[in-house]
Amino acid sequence: MTVSTPTPLKAGPGPRDWTPSADPWAAPPPGATAPPPPRPPAPPPVRRSAVRRLTPDGPQLVGAALAIVAGLMLGLLLDLGPLGGLRHLRDHETGMADLRLSLAQGTTPVGQVDKDGKPVVPGTPVALLEIPQLGLREVVREGTTGEVLSSGPGHRRDTALPGQAGTSVLLGRQAGFGGPFGTIGHLRVGETFTVTTGQGAHRFRVVTVRREGDPVPPALKSGAGRVVLVTADGPLYAPDGLLIVDADLESEVQPNNPRPLTPVALPSAERALGTEQDAWVPLVLWGEALLLAAVALALAWTRWGRWQAWTVGVPVLTALGLAVADQVARLLPNLI
Repeated sequence: MTVSTPTPLKAGPGPRDWTPSADPWAAPPPGATAPPPPRPPAPPPVRRSAVRRLTPDGPQLVGAALAIVAGLMLGLLLDLGPLGGLRHLRDHETGMADLRLSLAQGTTPVGQVDKDGKPVVPGTPVALLEIPQLGLREVVREGTTGEVLSSGPGHRRDTALPGQAGTSVLLGRQAGFGGPFGTIGHLRVGETFTVTTGQGAHRFRVVTVRREGDPVPPALKSGAGRVVLVTADGPLYAPDGLLIVDADLESEVQPNNPRPLTPVALPSAERALGTEQDAWVPLVLWGEALLLAAVALALAWTRWGRWQAWTVGVPVLTALGLAVADQVARLLPNLI
């Protein structure tokens, strides 16, 4: 007799063991619980370093602002100080070469217009001023705007040239751009100096060294000549008046050429302590370039690092600062 072992019954699926069949629309059996839906994939983590590379933070923005201020201050100090002095020396040498050539060729202007009847271009060398007592030897250029006076002394266009009948006025800076007239206050009454123009060399004797409000010298006699040297008076870069040296012509008086530009028509920028309002437009343009360069420096700081950004940015900011300083100097009084 054979005894058979009963086959154990398989337990049916419990409430938690049910899984959907192949038919996704099949309803779960009674008592079964459907599994929770799958979670959506998590977004990839955002790298903070990537965001920081694109957006400058507080220190970079502060650095950009300080870079703008530093560029402006450095450019202005260098422009009016040592670099301005070097620029004056360079312009003196080029002016001397141009003046020697024009004197040798007999083409040096002796009036407001040249031999072709065209107005003399401002900045053209017209004379050589030599004051041995002060060690001063300067090329005098036509015009007295701040831009012209940054290269050396200038001749006021509405006055006669030195050596001609009448009063000739020469303006020069007190301190900025080499300060060529910074020592004319050391002249003494009775001392002499010479001015060479296209009409020859002319000797002058000092009659007064005065400031605004002091007594003026006697009026010129008919047919006589006088040169007046004018610069700023007071603290350096903060003038509070004018220093004036009057010197009468002792050599032969030269004939005058017609001077269509009258004192009434002379622009205010060419008068003593005048400023050039035309400098505002280039100042705004160069200022915008400096601002963009500072922002670029802040972005470069975040991408390259501090020292790499400053190594590249400092020369650029300095050059733009000098360009801005040139325009600021034109807005300052032309005799400082």
